[in-house]
Amino acid sequence: MKTMLNIALPKGRLGEKVYSIFEKAGFPCPSIKENNRKLIFENEELALRYFWVKPSDVAIYVERGAADIGVAGKDILLEYEPDIYELLDLNLGKCRMAVAAKADFRDNPQKTLRVATKFTNIAKNYYTSLGRDIDIIHLNGSIEIAPILGLSDVIVDIVETGTTLKENNLTVRETIVPISARLISNKASFKFKNEQIEQVMEKLISEVEND
Repeated sequence: MKTMLNIALPKGRLGEKVYSIFEKAGFPCPSIKENNRKLIFENEELALRYFWVKPSDVAIYVERGAADIGVAGKDILLEYEPDIYELLDLNLGKCRMAVAAKADFRDNPQKTLRVATKFTNIAKNYYTSLGRDIDIIHLNGSIEIAPILGLSDVIVDIVETGTTLKENNLTVRETIVPISARLISNKASFKFKNEQIEQVMEKLISEVEND
């Protein structure tokens, strides 16, 4: 009897795309598609257990071993730096982490730059690498209005299409890093369930390459 491989999927649109790649790669779990509010789904025949969690929590489930593998955005991995293995770029949920400001903003290097973001770690690391003195303002939502209301000079946030920025008269100044969904693994699981994880990984690689 094979031990169950526990897989944490991010809830929402991205998670549905991720599950569809797993399904195509030969790891289906039909009960996931039933219209219900269940969060945990098992395919006993394939020894797989999927569960839906909040996207920002996937890495925590994997790091602490409640999930053997999972799929998390590169933004989450850079922000929280969980102690996990990053195995594969799934090329899904592509966007970028960027610095944006009002169109007429001119940076004065003599002054401390006020940066509004919910990605404080990413922002700190980026500006430290530039040797720029900053004041971080941690916000959890509607970050675009911070420069408009004079709360910050710039924002650091995820940009997909840039439409929200344009509508708020902001422009992208720099791209910090490209973002996409990554397959991650718990370190102990990678050792003890290596065969199962490698098998999933190999099949996912061929799906990603054929896409």
